[in-house]
Amino acid sequence: MTPDETPEMSLENLTQNYQEILTNLGENPEREGLKGTPLRAAKAMQFLCRGYDQSLEEIVNGALFDSTNDEMVIVKDIELYSLCEHHLLPFIGKAHVAYIPTGKVIGLSKVARIVDMFARRLQIQENLTRQIADALLSVTNAKGVAVVIEAKHMCMMMRGVEKQNSSMHSSVMLGAFRDSVNTRQEFLQLIARSS
Repeated sequence: MTPDETPEMSLENLTQNYQEILTNLGENPEREGLKGTPLRAAKAMQFLCRGYDQSLEEIVNGALFDSTNDEMVIVKDIELYSLCEHHLLPFIGKAHVAYIPTGKVIGLSKVARIVDMFARRLQIQENLTRQIADALLSVTNAKGVAVVIEAKHMCMMMRGVEKQNSSMHSSVMLGAFRDSVNTRQEFLQLIARSS
């Protein structure tokens, strides 16, 4: 298996793995409160990692439309839920995504679906930000793409340093957003405004 390949998620194997985790924690998977938990946990993990079963082509599904607009398009406050690849704990936040079209615009819901596809894989926030930006650029051939993600990480809040009020911000600026201070500044000012 190459590094880019992921094994198919088998519900049966995942269920068995959760059964073993409970047993190794000293729990009895047969007690009333835990009966069925291994299967429920396996189904939840499949759902949380469903991005592995999706592709960019499938998500976009041809939803690119001719447009003479060459001004910034922003989709702000896209909720995202992901799992940290280091501890398998959630990080939760929002993404702000912008692009400058060059003859084509993408269907509005597709931007959120692209965010979800990459978020629903084991991730670190820095890579997630880059994957969203690269994907949108490749699909739209935009003059520039910008992505900012702000998220709270349970691996930092529930364990380790246990800092409840910290959040992480990451950004990727491509094309015109990297090259032009004014374009970048306009984007950052627009996403800073209250909804």
